[in-house]
Amino acid sequence: MNVDVLVVGAGPAGLSAAAELAGRGGQRVLVADRETQAGGVPRHSWHTGYGLRDRHRVLSGPSYARALVDTAISAGADIRTGCTVTDIAGTSATITSPRGVETVEAGAVLLATGCRERPRAARLVPGDRPTGVMTTGELQQRVYLGGERLAGRALVVGAEHVSFSAAVTLAHAGARVVALVTEHERQQSYAAFRAAAALRWRIPVWTSTRVRRVTGADGRLTGVELAEVGDSHTRFVRCEILVFSGDWIPDHSLARAARLAIDPGTRGPAVDTALATSADGVFAAGNLVHAAETADIAALSGRHAARQIAAYLGGGPRGAAAARVPVEVESPLLWISPNAVAAGVPPPLGRFTLRAAAFGPSGRFEARQDGRLLGRSRPQRLTPGRSAHLPGSWVQEVDPAGGPVRVAHPGAPAVGPGSDRAVGDSGIVRDEAARPGSPVG
Repeated sequence: MNVDVLVVGAGPAGLSAAAELAGRGGQRVLVADRETQAGGVPRHSWHTGYGLRDRHRVLSGPSYARALVDTAISAGADIRTGCTVTDIAGTSATITSPRGVETVEAGAVLLATGCRERPRAARLVPGDRPTGVMTTGELQQRVYLGGERLAGRALVVGAEHVSFSAAVTLAHAGARVVALVTEHERQQSYAAFRAAAALRWRIPVWTSTRVRRVTGADGRLTGVELAEVGDSHTRFVRCEILVFSGDWIPDHSLARAARLAIDPGTRGPAVDTALATSADGVFAAGNLVHAAETADIAALSGRHAARQIAAYLGGGPRGAAAARVPVEVESPLLWISPNAVAAGVPPPLGRFTLRAAAFGPSGRFEARQDGRLLGRSRPQRLTPGRSAHLPGSWVQEVDPAGGPVRVAHPGAPAVGPGSDRAVGDSGIVRDEAARPGSPVG
């Protein structure tokens, strides 16, 4: 089968890219997704707030997912669900489905496989292995797609945006949320989320606290052992449901199988400002390259990739690494996306996205090349698990023959390397990459 563009993943990024490409006319666009329905995670996220940036109106998750699917189909994209892309070699892909194995030859490939939360096993939490332990993605599918009711006491591990969403989902399902638990010294979401959880649901946030052990009896969860960070003394908290939230990782199994260069910071494919990967004709967008942003940000990333793919198919620059200048970060910053500059191409939404390893004071991000100041941001505070942004207007000032661009947050204290990953000499992260998890679109 021959197509102009193969899009892997039918979440917000993939569907938005497909609609943009198919809507240009004459482009044969195939979208492949392993789920039985297209739309990605918004299908089972029943809260409102979707679509503000890309569709300029506020929708619930399922309504937003339906709108994305309808737009892509109306534009002429071919969406195939229940099929898995098992291999990519250049722009040739193997798709496996109940109908058999098929080879697709494409002019370009867009990977938009999203991200997922790291499950308990990847976080190395010891103890028994009872039922009742899950991620937010599994929780939402069980409650909003399966209509399941959940009784008993629940504990949520994490205090990010999605952690508060998990707490609300648990409350809707009939569970009593005991608390949110985070190892950080304070929660990482917006103050309004924290206030709403405290006032509406009476949910406390236990900071500087970690889960030391999971306990079960007769195959069912009975509780967890908690300890304050830096203290060996534990206390037992009874619960029947334990939800691990946040702590995102790109769903990069296919990218790794395709031998794409992986950025050790984002743990997704290394991409430049055109969202081109290390393989010619292969692009990546959405939460695969910056886990995890909101769905509308992922959708706009998909649109940006679509425009770059259209330029590539129209005879634009070939060779993904040509005229590419790396962008690196200094501690306490963890990563920046995109992580390279393509000549003359601004980043998606006109800005770079950054994450920090620890809380830090307010300050400006500065981008320098060979000591020369290229640009800086407005003052921003560092919060782990939350994105900060650096305007990308300075990319036009980058010297293609110069050294890498270094981005720093002067005044913020440096921190040691994270303990949740091990990076080999190749820059490929050796951790839970092959573990199954709930995809996030």
